[in-house]
Amino acid sequence: MFSSLPQSVKQYALITANYWTFTLTDGALRMLVLLYFHRLGYSPFQLASLFIFYEFFGVVTNLVGGWLGARLGLNKTMNSGLGLQVLALFMLLVSPQLLTVMWVMVAQAISGIAKDLNKMSAKSAIKMLVPKEQPSKLFKWVAILTGSKNTLKGVGFFLGGFLLSQFGFTQSVLIMATMLSLVWLISLMTLEKDLGKVSNKPKFSQIFSKRPAINYLSLARLFLFAARDIWFVIALPVYLSEKYLWSYSSIGAFMALWIMGYGFVQSLTPSFLKTKDKTFKSNNKSYSHQAGKWALLLSLIPISISLSLEIESFAGFNSEYLLIIGLALFAIVFAINSSLHSFLIVDLASEDSVSLDVGFYYMANASGRLIGTIFSGYLYQQYGLDVCLIFSSGFLLLASFFVFKIKIK
Repeated sequence: MFSSLPQSVKQYALITANYWTFTLTDGALRMLVLLYFHRLGYSPFQLASLFIFYEFFGVVTNLVGGWLGARLGLNKTMNSGLGLQVLALFMLLVSPQLLTVMWVMVAQAISGIAKDLNKMSAKSAIKMLVPKEQPSKLFKWVAILTGSKNTLKGVGFFLGGFLLSQFGFTQSVLIMATMLSLVWLISLMTLEKDLGKVSNKPKFSQIFSKRPAINYLSLARLFLFAARDIWFVIALPVYLSEKYLWSYSSIGAFMALWIMGYGFVQSLTPSFLKTKDKTFKSNNKSYSHQAGKWALLLSLIPISISLSLEIESFAGFNSEYLLIIGLALFAIVFAINSSLHSFLIVDLASEDSVSLDVGFYYMANASGRLIGTIFSGYLYQQYGLDVCLIFSSGFLLLASFFVFKIKIK
């Protein structure tokens, strides 16, 4: 049955399966590292430092990876990402006594390179597989890929917490390394050669986009993901453990459900917004303006959660349920924002340099995650979760400002 499908559909399925498996191990690894080292007594800022290289090298990788994808082909960059993730996992199989902060940071750096090579390749490849006169179909394919990826990342969070509690750190990493190695071998044999490779070799100087629409969208993406990770990466899991005494499995399960719900809403966004091909280039009601409006709405949620935490300190009521409800609302609105952004970059990317534009955009995404990670550890340690949430609202206002400046011709 699979062999009878059109080549573009088969390649989309292979890319998606590749991306899914990578994301599952990436989410599980993040939760494993976070919970394991928190159990060892690391402070919030020390925990954040473990992921600094992961995010920093994601910034570099997206810039260089887009250029490499255009020159070598997206199949090569995607498979390189899988191979590097296997290497990062095997690096963590050393004796626990050798798992120093620097060793883990280096392993996380390799994992960050792997993740962004894989993601840039997957998002860019879709542009090559969908006819340019069918933007609504492109939106749906991007939404499905991105939404399902985040759902599986949530499963990965749950898997990481579960594996840590059942098998311990080393055995958990070995299980994931074995699974991903098999997928890597299959991917090496099945992905279409030279996918996304351009005939005119782009110069290295072309990695920096000069198109205003791409630049504004990239800035909006930076602040959108900084606004999420400033409370999500370090502050929230540590807060749930310290404030409400949640178990590691419970924290992993909650963050998994949050990501899964967010991914599910992402997948449904094109249907929710009732997309049609003829509306995609409307100057008055462009999807960039919709993204700006949704970002404004999203900015109200973190500040509201922060106020509820402040009221608790004066009134003495339990804010646990309000926090959970607020974060659920954030997931829904954030998912719509993210889905619109993911479509816009693929749609706006140039046909002859799609991986360069997508790589530049995800460089901004990784920069936002890096900023959010550093701020999450520092602000939580110094001031608490409520201040992290206030900064989140400020970042979202900036995201809205920049996305409103995008002009779609």
